[in-house]
Amino acid sequence: MNSSEALNTIHEMVRGFSAALPRLILAALVVLFFYFLSFLVKNAVRRSANGDSSHRTLRVAMGRIAQGAIIIIGALVAVTAAFPGFTPANLISALGIGGIAIGFAFKDIFENFLAGILILVSRPFRIGDQIVYDRYEGTVEDIWTRATWLKTYDGRRILIPNSELFKNTVTVNTAFDTRRLEYDFKLAPGEDIEKAKSAIVAVMKESKDVLPDPQADVIVISFDQSSVILRARWWSKSRTSDVLLGQDRVLTAARAALAKAGVKLPSASSTTVISGDNSANADKSMPQPALAKDQ
Repeated sequence: MNSSEALNTIHEMVRGFSAALPRLILAALVVLFFYFLSFLVKNAVRRSANGDSSHRTLRVAMGRIAQGAIIIIGALVAVTAAFPGFTPANLISALGIGGIAIGFAFKDIFENFLAGILILVSRPFRIGDQIVYDRYEGTVEDIWTRATWLKTYDGRRILIPNSELFKNTVTVNTAFDTRRLEYDFKLAPGEDIEKAKSAIVAVMKESKDVLPDPQADVIVISFDQSSVILRARWWSKSRTSDVLLGQDRVLTAARAALAKAGVKLPSASSTTVISGDNSANADKSMPQPALAKDQ
């Protein structure tokens, strides 16, 4: 290539750039316009909901989705303005197999994102609820589009993918304001059943941790030649701290009331576990704590 051909090539490039410069400037202006428009729409979406704090994360998520969609639309419009022959069909063709590979690579991210949106919209649980999932239990700190943050009762943070929470069973302990608790008392042989019932009922009626409605009661659930088992049932507030502290005070007072009434419990150490492990592989030799059963 001689010098004249090189100069001609440079001149052609300059003329081509000069011809395309207005379109490039227009494309840049389009990008800026849609970029600022996305921020305006995001803020408008976040302010559109009412003042309920439980909608905060949903407003943030929907605002981000709206912002991203507007930016993508703006980019397509800008490319079309800069290159008049460009169409969205050209973009799809260009992506081809690469787009499919990207889709498989980000499958988990998309799945968690969609599950997070569905959780935020359907609201099976809310920020501040106490939930149980698998072996994790705690208070929902926040619900993001990828994962839900759970603060355990001992002060740790657990990040659970939203797809897991959406597809599997989750127990929401605070879905309702109250919970029913149960505890079994095994009486020694020959003890007066009615006297034991009266002592336990009196304790529950006087306890500030037991709700008056529905009314607490004590029923016989089983008996044999050597013993009778009474089940105390009462309602309390649903938060775990209220449940545990209330159960401690009720059972402590019930034990003292039974002793004061002269009702004896079995001398051998035996505890009935209401919500223990029933599997065949459970170790029967180890002592197990008594638990209240929530139904």
